[in-house]
Amino acid sequence: MSNNIVILLLGTNLGDKNNNLEIAKSLINKEVGEIIKVSNILENEAVGFTSNNTFLNQKVEVITSLSPIKVLDTVKNIENLMGRIYTQPMEGEKYVDRLIDVDILRYNNMLFISDRLNIPHHQNFTRGFVKELIFI
Repeated sequence: MSNNIVILLLGTNLGDKNNNLEIAKSLINKEVGEIIKVSNILENEAVGFTSNNTFLNQKVEVITSLSPIKVLDTVKNIENLMGRIYTQPMEGEKYVDRLIDVDILRYNNMLFISDRLNIPHHQNFTRGFVKELIFI
């Protein structure tokens, strides 16, 4: 597979959030493929859990030769390299604060379902802020 278009959603609500986005984009450009478009950056409240920290979110469009599962493995590795710690959410909540989160929103126009990955991302249509992120 070559010249595939993948759209990733970046999110951060800990530390130097603007810098977290920049580091993530640099690593994506190096490890996943060339970033050809970026969206505006949107600040929003946490969705799915209670937090005192607002999020910065941004979408990036990338040209990649990687398969969907290889993109997943690579972005999870980027999260780990940046210091993301996976902890259990508090009772009654779905998520926790995080230094960086990278979700695969789309891969070409592919429908991909496996035990590890669903494309399009299942929350594409339930997270209102995703629609507000416009490529510039």
